[in-house]
Amino acid sequence: MMPTRRIAPLPPCTRGAGPGRIGWPPYCWHGAEHAAVVCAWPCLAGGACPASGSGRGRRQTASVTSSFAAGLLHHVEMWVPDLDRTARSWGWLLGELGYEPFQRWEAGVSFRLGPTYIVLERSPDLLGGPYERCRPGVNHLAFHAGTRDRVDAIVTAGPEHGWRLLFTNRHPYAGGPDHYAAYLADGDGYEVELVATPPT
Repeated sequence: MMPTRRIAPLPPCTRGAGPGRIGWPPYCWHGAEHAAVVCAWPCLAGGACPASGSGRGRRQTASVTSSFAAGLLHHVEMWVPDLDRTARSWGWLLGELGYEPFQRWEAGVSFRLGPTYIVLERSPDLLGGPYERCRPGVNHLAFHAGTRDRVDAIVTAGPEHGWRLLFTNRHPYAGGPDHYAAYLADGDGYEVELVATPPT
């Protein structure tokens, strides 16, 4: 289990539906038993708070108790050799998939969608050597990515954010003739699969 971490403010967020979209949410830590995520939004210049109410440092509680069914993924933690590079490429990609900035501390950052969050960390315990997806271990992470047009748009924009398309000679059916998906790798070789919603 990931230890409780109180984090530094995040920069302003341009996606999502957080109050005022001002660093949604910039301060978060787990409540008792991970039953809720307690958040506090800083006040804007002039003393007005983007969250309801006007008290400086007002605390709000964002409950995520509705999706704690056994078996659902709680979080994924990835250890990376270059946190800044990974945070830029994965921050963009996860933002395109609907994730929001969730936590930040000296050695890492995380992004959350619903009850699930993804951690990117440059741990002090990280061993040397490059990541290789073809060795024993996790090969890739697969995400639902929306429509085929949405998958295509992410593939097109990906190189500007550190992502390259894999299996180009079989794209977008590298996973099979009935499976529309894109396989991308970041600068360190971590692979994601972006799966399009089947047409109705």
